Amino acid sequence: MKKEKVARHLDSLAEERDNWKRKNWYYHSTLEELCTSIIPEGKSVLEIGCGTGDLLAATKPSRGVGIDLSQRMVEAARRKYPQYTFMQGDAEQLSLSGKFDHVIMSDLLSYLEDVWLAFQELRKVCHPETRIVITIYNFMWQPIMKMAETLRLRMPQPSDENWLSLADVENLLYLTDFQVETSGSSLLLPKRVPFVSQWANGYLSKFSLFQRLCLIQYVVARPAVQPHDDKELSCSVIIPCRNEVDNVEGCVERTPDMGKHTEIIFVDGNSTDGTKEKIGEMIEKYKGAKDIKLILQVPPLDDGIDNAALQRHSPAEMLSLGKGDAVRKGFDAASGNVLMILDADLTVPPEDLPKFYLPLAQGKAEFINGSRLVYPLEGEAMRSANLFGNKVFSLIFTWLLGQRIKDTLCGTKVLLKKDYEKIKMGRSYFGEFDPFGDFDLLFGAARLGLKIVEVPVRYRRRTAGESKVRVIKHGWLLARMSLIGFHKFKLIGWMQKLKGLLGSKP
Repeated sequence: MKKEKVARHLDSLAEERDNWKRKNWYYHSTLEELCTSIIPEGKSVLEIGCGTGDLLAATKPSRGVGIDLSQRMVEAARRKYPQYTFMQGDAEQLSLSGKFDHVIMSDLLSYLEDVWLAFQELRKVCHPETRIVITIYNFMWQPIMKMAETLRLRMPQPSDENWLSLADVENLLYLTDFQVETSGSSLLLPKRVPFVSQWANGYLSKFSLFQRLCLIQYVVARPAVQPHDDKELSCSVIIPCRNEVDNVEGCVERTPDMGKHTEIIFVDGNSTDGTKEKIGEMIEKYKGAKDIKLILQVPPLDDGIDNAALQRHSPAEMLSLGKGDAVRKGFDAASGNVLMILDADLTVPPEDLPKFYLPLAQGKAEFINGSRLVYPLEGEAMRSANLFGNKVFSLIFTWLLGQRIKDTLCGTKVLLKKDYEKIKMGRSYFGEFDPFGDFDLLFGAARLGLKIVEVPVRYRRRTAGESKVRVIKHGWLLARMSLIGFHKFKLIGWMQKLKGLLGSKP
């Protein structure tokens, strides 16, 4: 059998493995940089095909487990890294307890007898948020790699090793109910040549033509999102409002029932036109028929908090708390496991909310973002300057987040409360920077790797009240958010990669 042949082959090379890695240190350091850029420190990590354990150790896991077909490789890994668990095992017949945050399969697929079966076995060790990192050799390098073996520049491989393309891997993942989050390539020049390798791997390899020539190809995948039981989902519709008295009744009457229960939570931002009183009327009018709640974004002066501090704030300063603060207060008070934002101005029709609910319930997405820029806008629904700014920032954020975002500022967004809690826990990574709330959620969802999809909506002209958006003031805020996103999503990664490329041989 191929497995027995591979096990014997690897056993025979176990004592030489570290020498071969030192000979090709530049290649292996690139693999480590790739994996550590994807896997944060402190996660539970399983490496299948762990060899002597170096790649697993580089990820600095809180719980690290490595398995390998070769018993002698496992013994070497145990000696080097006693703080982690290593065991002899078969990728096509996993017998491990527990689930892992990340699974690494680096340069493993070429050894397997049945890749489909190995992917099928992965489900035993995956929870819904597990990320699988797979690396393979580019098939175009096969003649060069075979020549390298002949010249003793590469560790000898079994004569019948597999060569899969990225398309092959993605197809097998699809067949075994995994979805690809991202894929790519790296390492155009696998040997370090001062200045030349930095230029080739850090710059030239970014171009489409040269990407196809890179040695390393990788896929990051996760278990396919499964449909939710509609009978188990309840919805909380959060409606931030300030001076929207004439729109309150429409919000209540036009919001449909979704899932097993729907609650409507108004978060009032210190209205002075009777909005709070109107919401109170709706609560009484629909008592027993609709679940309606009112939260005050600015607490009343007699609720036991620091009254003197509140009295020092002007109405304008109260307003500066922003919609983002109102959304967060509404989310914290929500009892539903599906969170929805609906703007009180009714420019996005409440009747469209099921379009957002259903993709989430059906497992088609984990974060739903509305897009007002597909259908023609009604009348003066959006001023020209706002429309232009929206399109510019949509291009910027599509590039930053690596996911298509056509409309960054549509107020209607939907996600599961459990995912929001994770975004909330990681908010300090970006900072309390967003008065709108849109970017706080988009950045957080992208960082978590949530599947983001957009739902087109028809954007209606406001019929009552006035817009709270100020083009110049808010335009500067958007620019600042873009810079924060650039720093966190792009610049840090670039600097880490540059540091690795400029590093010297250990």
